[in-house]
Formats: sequence, C-alpha cells, structure tokens
Amino acid sequence: MEILKVDSEAIQKSVDYIKKGKVIVCPTDTIYGLICDAGNKKAVQRIFKIKKRPRKKPIPIFIKNLEWARNIAKINKKQEKFLESIWPGKVTVVLKKKKTRTKMYGIDKETVALRVPRYYLINIFFRKINFPITGTSANIAGKPASTKIKEVLKQFENQKNQPDLIINAGNLITSKPSTVDATLRLHRR
Repeated sequence: MEILKVDSEAIQKSVDYIKKGKVIVCPTDTIYGLICDAGNKKAVQRIFKIKKRPRKKPIPIFIKNLEWARNIAKINKKQEKFLESIWPGKVTVVLKKKKTRTKMYGIDKETVALRVPRYYLINIFFRKINFPITGTSANIAGKPASTKIKEVLKQFENQKNQPDLIINAGNLITSKPSTVDATLRLHRR
C-alpha cells in the first residue's frame, strides 16, 4: 500500500492506477472514498474484499455529469429537473438502470446508485479517464467512514486486502457520506 500526498505526481499515478485496474483511496467532497474503474470486474471485486463488504450490497458509482447518467439510467423529465438541481453535489440517487454497452460491476441488476461529486480531484480524474468510477466510502464494512486520514490509514493497516494507493489530502472538512435518495426510482413515468 503506497501513500502519497496530493500533488501532480500523485494525481497522474492515481489516473494510471485506475486505468490499470487498481484500487485507490481518494479524498472526495464528502469523505475518503475507494475508487476504481467501475467497468473493471477484478478491481470492483477487490473493493468488496478490501471493505469486507457483502457482495449483495451494491456500490455507488461516480459519474462526470447528467449526460453520463442519461446513458446509464432511465430518467424522465421530472427526475432530470431534480438531478439538475442537486448535481454536482453530495446526493447519490438510485435510478432504474438502462440496458447499455457500458459494463459496470458491483451494482444492482435493476437499479444503479449514481452521483456527480463536486470535487476538484474527481473532476481531474474524469478529464483524464472517460468512464464511471466507484464511489464508496474508504472503510471496512461496519466501521465508520471518515474525513480523517489517520482513521482511514488505521482501518487498512495490517489487513490482508489493502488498497494499492492512498492519496493523503490530510483531514478533510468534517462531513458525512453522501445522502442516498431512492425516491426517484419510485417516481418513474
């Protein structure tokens, strides 16, 4: 497990690692998150192992914008208006999944949890990689998600399965994980 402070070298290494199917811990606009290519089955499987997360519990997906959401999920006009008002931001929305060529793993068969984060580092990743990434908290299942780097590091030290890289941005502004809004899936027309 490699640990790097945020700088241009760490950002480029993160992008390279994501492209190679590796798992990184990265600061987000809410908490530290586990990030990998959502379309890389082995990488997503590693996240489940690293988190010790039940495989039946889907992983949220970070996307670049509403256009990406339209390509992945069924979105009506009312839902689109709502999404435009909350994204980018700290709300993850559960939507009915479209049949698409875009492969994503660790998600539900019928629905997908999507979020457009408002964070410079994630936006840099999206400029350099043009595909969805996982957006799950960087913690062992059952333990609290954190904005404090020492807490994140402590959770993964001495674990058999560890992230490949941790981007240390120090302690983040105190925040909670994103809110999940599942009501949109109930308002389909």
